[in-house]
Amino acid sequence: MSKGAKEVVVVIGAGSIGVAIARRVGAGRTVLLADHSDKAAQAAAERLRGEGYDVTTRVADVSDHAAVEALADAAAALGPVTQVVHTAGVSPTQASIERLLHVDLVGTAMVLDAFARVVAPGGAGIVIASMAGHRESPYAPEIEHALATTETGKLLELPFLQADRIGSTVHAYALSKRANSLRVQTAAVAWGKRGARVNAVSPGVIITPLALDELSGPRQQWFEQVRRVSAAGRFGTPDEVADAAAFLLGRQAGFITGADLLMDGGVTAALRTGELTIP
Repeated sequence: MSKGAKEVVVVIGAGSIGVAIARRVGAGRTVLLADHSDKAAQAAAERLRGEGYDVTTRVADVSDHAAVEALADAAAALGPVTQVVHTAGVSPTQASIERLLHVDLVGTAMVLDAFARVVAPGGAGIVIASMAGHRESPYAPEIEHALATTETGKLLELPFLQADRIGSTVHAYALSKRANSLRVQTAAVAWGKRGARVNAVSPGVIITPLALDELSGPRQQWFEQVRRVSAAGRFGTPDEVADAAAFLLGRQAGFITGADLLMDGGVTAALRTGELTIP
């Protein structure tokens, strides 16, 4: 790291939400944009560079422990890592149960571990989780405790995370996203030892290419019901998630860490009151 290096914002996931957050917090900083697809990372980087941002890219599969550790080291070599934004993930329509667990659950845990080593004092992180983590929770206390505290390398050994026990990608996704929230809560302790904070944001249906896959998939009718009965009466946008993330990453949220901000337009409320049921 060179003397006087600019602050570094790490954005993992070059999708719509990651790019929207990069726009909100990346001005005047070096943006390290990481994605499992070099093509996606380069395309997003070119858009951001065309808007005046200083962007470098790196290919990283968050389900690969060595790749995540190398990403953290590469970020620290660029300058003080003051903001970490983890948006990478797959959806129930896109992936198998095993892939969901490796990417959405274990991948997030590995990112939290790796960047706890390198985040700068005063820094902050965000994990983009999902309202799905609130849909079936809370789970039994012993499950919640295990998801929160089990050593990352042993998570997939947990009996209730075996594919035959989970049964469907929808349940695997919900479990993974609940784990995201719980891992953020426990990671806040390790990040706090470096003088840094970390939080989660749990969006509802946000219109992105990933969401459009879901909206045109087998649960299409259920998602239309979600839109109709939610208090907001609509789906969300990446810019709205970026607004929430920018707040949690900024100085105004200096007393907030280990939290999970649910922003779903009222979908979870509709589930709790019976206005909406899970298919």
